[in-house]
Amino acid sequence: MESPMKQGCLRAFAMLLTCVASSALAADPSHGEAVVKRWCAGCHLVEPGQRSSTEAPPFSAIAKRPDFDASKVAFFLLEPHPKMPNMQLTRTEAADIAAYIATLK
Repeated sequence: MESPMKQGCLRAFAMLLTCVASSALAADPSHGEAVVKRWCAGCHLVEPGQRSSTEAPPFSAIAKRPDFDASKVAFFLLEPHPKMPNMQLTRTEAADIAAYIATLK
């Protein structure tokens, strides 16, 4: 049987690992904004005040859809689509883009 002090230290360590892991997995909308300005702004309206003449939906319209789900958007971005270039985004980039889109609600 472990001592109460050792059990307390183990619990504290487990909580610390949980906090570090969850913050490491948190999406970064600021990075997502930088990525969309580089990859997506040619076809989508990605920020207020931008003008575009394409038929691609504005990101604010995507964000305002009732069924919007950032994790579904991130998954969608990882798969190549006929009308979109194959950007070969990392999972982190896709999650960051989805997090940025969510800020446009």
